[in-house]
Amino acid sequence: MELSDDGGAARVDADRLRQVLGAPQLDWLVQRIRQRMESGRPLTGPVSVPDATEEQWAAVRHLLGRSPRSGRSLTVNLVAVDEVLRRSGVSPAGLGPAVEALTGPVPTPGGGEDALARAWHDAYTPLSTACAQRPDLAEWFDRLVVSGLVRRVAGDVESAAPLLRMLAAVVAELPSNGEPVRAFAERVCGDPGALDDDRALTTLTLGAVRALTDVGIGSGSQWKREVWASAGLLKDDLDSTVVTLGLPGDTETATGRALRALTAAGQPAVLTLRQLVRDAPLPLPAGTPVHVCQNTAVLAAAADRLGARSRPLVCAQGQPGAAAMTLLRHLLGGGAELRYHGDFDWAGIRIANVLHRRLPWSPWRYAAADYRQAITAVNSGRLNGNAVTADWDRALTDSMALTGYGIGEEQLLDGLLADLRTD
Repeated sequence: MELSDDGGAARVDADRLRQVLGAPQLDWLVQRIRQRMESGRPLTGPVSVPDATEEQWAAVRHLLGRSPRSGRSLTVNLVAVDEVLRRSGVSPAGLGPAVEALTGPVPTPGGGEDALARAWHDAYTPLSTACAQRPDLAEWFDRLVVSGLVRRVAGDVESAAPLLRMLAAVVAELPSNGEPVRAFAERVCGDPGALDDDRALTTLTLGAVRALTDVGIGSGSQWKREVWASAGLLKDDLDSTVVTLGLPGDTETATGRALRALTAAGQPAVLTLRQLVRDAPLPLPAGTPVHVCQNTAVLAAAADRLGARSRPLVCAQGQPGAAAMTLLRHLLGGGAELRYHGDFDWAGIRIANVLHRRLPWSPWRYAAADYRQAITAVNSGRLNGNAVTADWDRALTDSMALTGYGIGEEQLLDGLLADLRTD
């Protein structure tokens, strides 16, 4: 057992510490704690690791004596680890001395550097406190500190401190419930422009929102609308729409009543991003297929020929915008399964790839075998441009490149409508 420098009370039981905290499966945890110590941050709140192995989960269970909170990431509360080490006598002085015993002394800056480190620590404290209440933000917070993004957008700690206080206030209010971004900014920040596109606070907040939701990395106005919408915030909410057929409505909301009437009449519904966030459609039973097409011609034909007998159909209208992505995420979250069809040309493959990288879907008559069958049955035009590899079926690209011909989605209506018919 190691003693304190003055020869007094024992600080760390080195042998037991290696058994409890020194396992290789806990290296990520020890390193995250050390990073906090080196940056002067408190050893409180959660830390997380995504895609943890079974061995890492088992090591945390052994450390804490119980199973950690389930979720997409393995999350450990540092206060709980500190209590285990103190209570067991492995490290009566707590978590910090235990990590130093495993990894060596943490250097302490001197003079002005020490004061600056304390200033940055104090600047991050409000956000650290806010994130301690949100385990799903633990990993994002750690990445934010290590990345140096705040230093880059703020410049110095004097500017960073109020920015981080405001970010903490914003994070504490997420998600919202169909509130315009500017109204939210005025309510939380006292400034309706605080979350405008050119603000540093916006850059940081979008990162937090992505950590809370499943929206991938992107850029541009459509992507930002999608990110805001995933947190219940509306931006340019009347500009983005999606066309649907056969989605169930309800009797509780204006949008639900309109959707119910249109579905009963077999008529398409044009839904705005505003409606989707404020009055989301009813979820479909788990496993229900929702067909997704690229072009409005398919949905119009389904309405004309099938009407109320059509299965649920969503039109991406080319490159899917914020409204389409918000609706498709909502349907997936309720347990529906997406089936996608698009044009058999390079532009269509490119659009499908974008959607495939952002949401899970299975091909709907949109694979190599379907193309080879269709090319013999319809008139087709020459393909233009460079070949694009289909992420879901590389053989499709090979077949298209071999023949050199493309097929528009509207040329395949008979087969598509047969799949949509419910009777």
